[in-house]
Amino acid sequence: MNAVTVKKITISYRLLNKFSIKKNLLKKKKKSTKEEKFNAIKNVSFELEKGKILGVVGKNGSGKSTLLRAMAGIFSVDEGTIDLHGNTVSLLSIGVGFQKKLTGYENIFLSGLLLGFNKKQIEEKLDEIIDFSELGDFINKPVSTYSSGMYSKLAFAITAILETDIMLIDEVLSVGDISFKQKSYDKMKELINDDDRTVIIVSHNLSTLKELCDEILWIHEGSMKMIGDTKTVLAEYESFMKKGVAK
Repeated sequence: MNAVTVKKITISYRLLNKFSIKKNLLKKKKKSTKEEKFNAIKNVSFELEKGKILGVVGKNGSGKSTLLRAMAGIFSVDEGTIDLHGNTVSLLSIGVGFQKKLTGYENIFLSGLLLGFNKKQIEEKLDEIIDFSELGDFINKPVSTYSSGMYSKLAFAITAILETDIMLIDEVLSVGDISFKQKSYDKMKELINDDDRTVIIVSHNLSTLKELCDEILWIHEGSMKMIGDTKTVLAEYESFMKKGVAK
C-alpha cells in the first residue's frame, strides 16, 4: 500500500527583475515589470510504500526543500499531483511553521492544531513536548528570541511527540547541541521503527541516510536523476559529487 504518490509534478517560482523605485517613479510612462519563471521542480514522479523511509539528496538549490514543502501543502504544484492517500503529514524544517511573536508554549498549540490535533490531544502531550525540548523557562518566551538550536529543539519535540502518519524532515537532525542531536537521532530511529509510519528525510549527512533509509531519491537541478535502494544511489551520488568538486 502506498503512502505517497507523486505524479509528474512541476513547481515554478516567478521572479521579478530588479528595478530602481526612484527611477521608475521619475519616468512619465510606466513600464511593465518583466517576470521570469524558474522551475524549481521539473516533472518529478515517485511512489513510496507505507512504512518506508526515503532519503532525498542533491546539491544545494536542487529543489529538495521545495519538494517537501509541496508535500506538506505549503507550496502548490503548477502541474501534476501529490496524493498522500488520506494520511496526516508534518514538516520538520527550520524557519517553517512558527509564529515568531508567539511564545513557544503558544506555538505548540498552534502547530498541533495545524497538524489536525484537537486541544485536548495537544494538552495530553504538552508536558512531554516541553520536557523533550529542554527549553525550560524559554518555553514562555517569544520564539523570536530563540537561537536556531532552540528553534530546532521545539520543532523536533512537537513533530516527534505529536506523531503523524507521514513525517517530512528537512536537515534538522544536524542542528542543536551534541546531546540533543543524539537524543533526536535516537527518537527518530524509534519513530521510524513503526511499520505504519512513513518518513522522508532531506539531508547532506550521507552516513545518517545510509543507516536510516530504505530508498534514496536523487534530485539534480529540479529533475529526478535517480531513485532506488540506498547503497546503489548513494554510491552514484557520491561519485558524481566528487567529480564535480574535482572540476
